[in-house]
Amino acid sequence: MKKVKIGNLTLGDGNIYVQSMLSIPADNVKKSVEQAIELEKAGCEIIRAAVPAIENVPLITALKNAVSVPIVADIHFDYKIALACVEAGVDKIRINPGNIGGADRVRAVADACRKNGVPIRIGVNSGSLERELLEKYGSPTPEALAESALGHVKLLNDCDFDDIVISIKSSNVRRMIAAYRLLAEKTDYPLHLGVTEAGTERMGVLKSAVGIGSLLCDGIGDTIRVTLTADPIKEVHAARDILRACGIGGGAELVSCPTCGRTKIDLIPLANRVEEMLRGIDKPIKVAVMGCAVNGPGEAREADIGIAGGDGEALIFAKGKVLRKVPEDKILEELIKEIEKL
Repeated sequence: MKKVKIGNLTLGDGNIYVQSMLSIPADNVKKSVEQAIELEKAGCEIIRAAVPAIENVPLITALKNAVSVPIVADIHFDYKIALACVEAGVDKIRINPGNIGGADRVRAVADACRKNGVPIRIGVNSGSLERELLEKYGSPTPEALAESALGHVKLLNDCDFDDIVISIKSSNVRRMIAAYRLLAEKTDYPLHLGVTEAGTERMGVLKSAVGIGSLLCDGIGDTIRVTLTADPIKEVHAARDILRACGIGGGAELVSCPTCGRTKIDLIPLANRVEEMLRGIDKPIKVAVMGCAVNGPGEAREADIGIAGGDGEALIFAKGKVLRKVPEDKILEELIKEIEKL
């Protein structure tokens, strides 16, 4: 696997890095900076910003001064904006080399990026596929997407540029999975995973979990973005949840039962409160919220700490062993105490 350095991170080092994109108009620098700060606090490790015009380049400087995570400039068509962002100290450029003009313009961007140690992410998706490839394959097939990406790679390689990250996104989950698997067989460049235009929060998270999660379980992918028609903070939370579901990365994991007729405690809001509380905990622990004392400790014996509800009370248990009983109104408080001991 080729390693590509972006700011203080190295793609291809075995870690999976979470990124998101600012949703504030680029000319509103103050609000963009505020959103970037919130994203960093939420655990976002790479922040991308659209730079649609040369007048928006100062946004890059403002972001670099405000947060410590790498900043990526998203550039379409105008190579001069890419050059200006490199000059402003951006950590990575996202472009399609094929749509910024002739070979001289591609070389100008490649030369500037090489000189300043700035990698380039090639971003290909179903909607940006070249006409000749659509004619060749009849539709944006996985083979077409992979061929497009490798064609863009060649444009940069011909300019003696090799610090490349690739994404080949599709809104069709099966197509997205197949395209990345195909690309992973053909190249060793770091891959940025995502289902593009995934949708609103509910379906967007589901589609991203299936698409990104499948590839991560295959060992494919170096950085991920969950694209949602929602607050970017929710993209970061969803990405973190997908990583945990795949057994990747740190942080606390929640396991909870679906409830049944034995449940005599208001478990659903309790589980939601525990889940929210765990977002701020970096310990690699498993926490269980179970509905009854009959099966709870046994079914969740692998949990580092857990609770099993009863009739107005709950058991606190660790690795299946009951520690003590607590009244219902003290459950969360007592659970937090036990987590702090771990």
